[in-house]
Parts: sequence; structure tokens; C-alpha cells
Amino acid sequence: MENATPKERVPRTASFVGTVRQEIERLIGIGELTGGARINESTLALRLGISRGPIREACRELVNTGLLRIEPNRGFFVREISTKQALDIYDLRAVIFAMAARLCAAVINSRQLAELSELVDRMDAAVREEDIGTFYPLNVLFHQRLVDFADNHKISQLWPLLEAELHLFRRRGLVLHGSLETSNEEHRSILEALKSGRDLLVGRLAERHIRAGRARFLRSLDDKTDSNE
Repeated sequence: MENATPKERVPRTASFVGTVRQEIERLIGIGELTGGARINESTLALRLGISRGPIREACRELVNTGLLRIEPNRGFFVREISTKQALDIYDLRAVIFAMAARLCAAVINSRQLAELSELVDRMDAAVREEDIGTFYPLNVLFHQRLVDFADNHKISQLWPLLEAELHLFRRRGLVLHGSLETSNEEHRSILEALKSGRDLLVGRLAERHIRAGRARFLRSLDDKTDSNE
């Protein structure tokens, strides 16, 4: 974030605070902001072409969601969570995503299936290019849209909070060799089960997919330990 250049100014009709939140979440998602990193308000204001007021307000909101923390007289920092906390979140995500997938199977329509199919195809293209920078946000969006299509208000409220807390960890697991391809094969299996309307099957596949992500995350920790020995 240190060498950011000015971008096109945010339209005045847009929500400045919402735009800032999305940008910070994006920077964390692509690995530009890592755990413990300080949010540079001046750089972010320059990047988005806005004042620092909305930056601070967005950061306060992200503190409330658990993605950032605040240190008096020092500013806002990307939150760091322990491995145990990350694994606990994975376990909860597995149960919730399976429930969302089962609900989705009962109500999803052809337009929504087409949207998920397009996301899977775009992820396939990113896999071929070994482009995790493109793959990762599409991966997040696939999960979010499936949750949206389940049409359950409580799940829709909880899911983004869990996603935000895991941004720092999920990308790490996808860096492992072959992980992008494997992850998207799991997406395609979920998609095919949704097309068939088999709610129990899609629920099992969805839970297995999240638990596979958990396993990839644990392997990434082993790789990091080995590389430091």
C-alpha cells in the first residue's frame, strides 16, 4: 500500500464508507495487507480520491466486524487471529455452508445456476493461468452468491463476518501446488449437485469442500514450518 497511485475518484453518489470497506477487504484478500499491518489512511485516501473521514469511519466499522483492531494514538491495524481461532471458524463455516447449500438446492433458479456456472468457468481460466490474484476473489464470490441464493436472512448476516476473519488464512492454503484446481473441481461438483436438486448430496459436498479448505490451510502451516527449519 505504500506506493499507491491515485485512482479515478469515487463517484459522489457512491457510499464512500462502503467503498473504503470493500477496498480494505480486497487488499487483505489479495495479500497486500497482512495480519498486523497498519492501515495507512493517507495512502488509501489518495488511492480512492477521497478525504480521510470516510477512511476512519470504514475502519471503525471493520473493527466492529473483527477484521481490524484499533490502537490508541497509533491507528488501525489488520487483526491477527490464532491458528486455533482460524480452525474454529473453518468448522463453523463448514456447517453453515452445508446448510446454505441444502437450502439453495430447493429454491435455486436457472438464472442463479448460470451465474454460479460462469463463476466456476472463470475460476477454471484462472487455474490455467495459475493466477491466484484472479481466482481468490471469484472463489469468495462463489461462496457468497450460493449463500445469497439460499435466501436465509440469518445465514446471510453471519457468513460475511466469518469470511472476513478468514481472509488472512484462506489465500495461504490456495497457494499450495494443485490447490486452485482441486478447489474449483469441488466447486463444480457442488454446482452439478445443485443442478440436480439433490439437497442432501449438495450439503455433503459443500461441507466436504470447506473441510478440504481447512486441511489445505493446515498443510500450508506445515510447509511454512518446514521452510523455516
